[in-house]
Amino acid sequence: MKKNSFLFKESEKYIPGGVNSPVRAFKAVGGTPVFISKAKGSKIYSVEGKAYIDYVCSWGPLILGHADKMVVNTIRKTAGDGTSFGAPTERELELAKLICESIPSMDLVRFVNSGTEAVMSAIRAARAFTAKDKIIKFNGCYHGHSDSVLSEAGSGLATFGVPSSPGVPLNTVKDTISLPYNDIIAFEKTIRKIHDKIACVIIEPVAGNMGLVLPKEGYLKKIRELTQKYKVVLIFDEVITGFRLSFGGVSGLFGIKPDLTCLGKIIGGGLPVGAYGGKEEIMKLIAPRGPVYKAGTLSGNPLAISAGIATLKKLKVKGFYEDLEKKGKLLEDGVRENLRKLNLGYTYNRLGSMSTLFFTNQVVNDYATAKSSDISFYAQYFNTMLKSGVYLPPSQFEVYFISGAHTYQDIEKTVKINYLALRGLKKK
Repeated sequence: MKKNSFLFKESEKYIPGGVNSPVRAFKAVGGTPVFISKAKGSKIYSVEGKAYIDYVCSWGPLILGHADKMVVNTIRKTAGDGTSFGAPTERELELAKLICESIPSMDLVRFVNSGTEAVMSAIRAARAFTAKDKIIKFNGCYHGHSDSVLSEAGSGLATFGVPSSPGVPLNTVKDTISLPYNDIIAFEKTIRKIHDKIACVIIEPVAGNMGLVLPKEGYLKKIRELTQKYKVVLIFDEVITGFRLSFGGVSGLFGIKPDLTCLGKIIGGGLPVGAYGGKEEIMKLIAPRGPVYKAGTLSGNPLAISAGIATLKKLKVKGFYEDLEKKGKLLEDGVRENLRKLNLGYTYNRLGSMSTLFFTNQVVNDYATAKSSDISFYAQYFNTMLKSGVYLPPSQFEVYFISGAHTYQDIEKTVKINYLALRGLKKK
């Protein structure tokens, strides 16, 4: 039996940092990454043979759980017909129709290979449509690793882009403005002052990349009103939340229609895929119908598209999201009761099947309050939960996900382990 430590050391010889995405390296929590050999339902299994209740779910897309029978059988059947053609397929039409019929603001949709591609392409379309260059994003909202959205804000209401990664040219992010999330006054002041230069506003309507942070009541509605008033394109980045919180996404859940929406890997059953779409007057600019170039050899590849069709059909079944809500509430109630019993004032945010326990006594409603969390406590908590068979995100600033495959017994077991982990932390 191979050990996690052996595989990690070997991987470091051939892969930068030993991993293919930074958070997998466990830098924020210490220790050696767990190498996964297989998964089924709510469980993942390490190369060392240990089982874990999985609350990462491939960072959200596996809403049906691991190796769902219908999805796997669909992939197998599709692969037998060919894995890629570089030509149109009927399956693409079927999934596009499903998505457009499900999301109220989606007239047309274009498939890509990742959330990063979806965001990059949506911003390009918005700039072309408005003939303006500047974009507004929000602190703590991650929109993939394309250059124009890798910027961070300093102090003040509006900070023009400063690269947050080496290799990103200053000129690339000079047109990016980052504002505090949930601060409508800062947003209104900024858009009123420079709306004639703003092509688009891009936001995670429910933020999932600083931990789970919910929009304040009326916040998204006001952003929609102001972007419409000043003729600025509004982009909802629903790479995480699309089809995760409801069948119509956040826009369907809250009744707010953005101009463009970006989607992620739920629409591919967890396989590499993404999409962006929205109003026809914007989307008709995309090549070959219009002049805005976007291409992709594997865009709409048969495996991901077929897995997406199978997934969305299961999500449409009556009661699916209601069941997820019950499981999410059971976990929330259990964690909150544990915090009460132990007299701990930590913050727990939840919406549907998404949640985060923040190790701070502050109400977490933006990036600054999220960053007040004690990350050393989270590291201890994470490792205690891991040893007890619960796999959480290896970072304080990520989201826990529940899938349809999680059982009530899984959640009850998790709550018991959570109590013991928190009690141990309190004693230190």
